[in-house]
Amino acid sequence: MKKFFKNLYVYLIYAFFYLPIAVLIVYSFNATKSRVKWNGFSLIWYKELFASKEVLLSFYNTILIGVISTVIAIIIGTIGAMALYNSGGRFKQALINLNYLPILNPDIVIAVSLVALYNTLKLPFGYITIILSHVAFITPYVLFNVMPHLETMDPNLYEAALDLGATRMQAFKQVVLPEIKEGILSGALMAFTLSIDDFAVSFFTTGNGIQNISITVYSMAKRGINPAINALSAIMFVIMIILVVSINVRNNKFSKKKMLIR
Repeated sequence: MKKFFKNLYVYLIYAFFYLPIAVLIVYSFNATKSRVKWNGFSLIWYKELFASKEVLLSFYNTILIGVISTVIAIIIGTIGAMALYNSGGRFKQALINLNYLPILNPDIVIAVSLVALYNTLKLPFGYITIILSHVAFITPYVLFNVMPHLETMDPNLYEAALDLGATRMQAFKQVVLPEIKEGILSGALMAFTLSIDDFAVSFFTTGNGIQNISITVYSMAKRGINPAINALSAIMFVIMIILVVSINVRNNKFSKKKMLIR
């Protein structure tokens, strides 16, 4: 009991954050539009949600942009992590600090700078600009997930594979990749989560007629509160929970593996 009261403020903080979401999810199953009175269980708002062409198209765009951005980020982030791992001195530390900028910068700063860049390059706004924008801010998350796995790998394994006759590509596939695949998967999950969750960068860098889920929710809210938004938000919350749990499970496995190695 003493422990409960000692941690009461922590429970209150969590309640402050998650009770509104719980209420939102509950009322997404309400039979009417009322947000103050329960009128029975119903899936009407979920049916209305999946009957909307606008929502289905934005969901397709979200997944498409997220998958393409994540694949590109995996390639760039993995190559970047290997390059940093093999470099040293102040140059390495400077590049690591540089990769922290997209993580530490507010989304609005990233969005406005990217808009200025695209206008300078005269790039037409559309799928290309929004995908490039997502790649720009999610790649560091892949890089920083791969780096620890490279640092725990025996540096002699790659050279030994080359000495035994393997080509550089074979050595990478057979030796390096199995060692860092958990980091790549964790980074990919984190990158994909951030991509489908993003609003500010997507809103500023998208083209006419191209909307992801977050932009669609914003547009629907501007037209008036629709209980279908509750249903959409509930689905997004569940997807995020699944992805976050997956990331944590993988990170815990890696932490245990690292402790065993030590």
